Amino acid sequence: MPGLPRDLVERLYAAPPDGFVAARAEAVAAARAAGDPTAAREIAKLRKPTVAAWLVNLLALRRPELMAELVELSAALRGAQRELRGDRLRELSAQRRGVVGALVGQARALAEEEDPRLAAGKLPLAEVEATLNAALADVEVAEQARSGRLVRATSYAGFGEVPRPQLRLIVGGPETDELAEDAVDELVEEAVEESTAAGREARTGAAGRARDRRTGGGAARAGATAGQQGTSTAARAAARAARAEESARAARRRTLDRALAEARSRQERAEAELAAAVAAERDAATALTAIESELAELERRRTAAEQESGRRKLARRAAERGAVAARRRAGEVQAAVEATAEDGDDTP
Repeated sequence: MPGLPRDLVERLYAAPPDGFVAARAEAVAAARAAGDPTAAREIAKLRKPTVAAWLVNLLALRRPELMAELVELSAALRGAQRELRGDRLRELSAQRRGVVGALVGQARALAEEEDPRLAAGKLPLAEVEATLNAALADVEVAEQARSGRLVRATSYAGFGEVPRPQLRLIVGGPETDELAEDAVDELVEEAVEESTAAGREARTGAAGRARDRRTGGGAARAGATAGQQGTSTAARAAARAARAEESARAARRRTLDRALAEARSRQERAEAELAAAVAAERDAATALTAIESELAELERRRTAAEQESGRRKLARRAAERGAVAARRRAGEVQAAVEATAEDGDDTP
């Protein structure tokens, strides 16, 4: 905004939207305190951006080189459209998808850097993509997006600078986008060619009417007929392009329906596998608990057996000592008996 410090405006529009109002009020108060009521009024006029607009502003302020590449690609696309170069249009369309996809990825990364709490939720990346596609098609939108002061996201209905049917850009999965957009682009080119041919026929009719004024009414009627035919051809081209758009939309819907059905089928299989894995884990845990219980019981019995074995070993040793003592005593008694017998034999 003219008259305001650039760094102040960039700071406001680079900050997460939930803090914009407070930061703007602080800047207004600072301007008034500095004795600059004009700047305070201008700051107060700054509008809070939506989250999608904030993400585009982050791209413009933090990744200006990527936004510059987007603007260059936009100019190349418009040039190819003016020249009606189908091969070049398809090449640039593929390049457009790559550039837009890279910018959307950068927007997500920048949001995570600026506000992890906000980035943890669902970011409006589809609106960011729609705005970038609009910037590719419209010079004014491209300049607004590149300024870093976007207030709300935008989209583009139609494509190109010449009068064409109102076509809406289809965004989604890469494969679906490529098929749908290529079909629409080809039919748009055909419609433009037919419209151009119709214009030439209309001009031819006008020239014929001019000659009729010189040569007579018959030629004038022929010129009018040619003009009507040109208008009819243009109308048919517009209707054909509208039908192409509807067909592309229906094809995309069918593709998405199939993708949804496949995703749900995969989800069901994954959930079934998860349930089986949980049950197997539970069974394994139960078996492990049982084995641990058995091991604990075996350990208890082992300890008891060791203790009993120790007691029996001590009893054996005591019995051995008793047997040795008994044998020794028996020997002593036997010796005494024998000595007594010998003394009796020696008595007269």
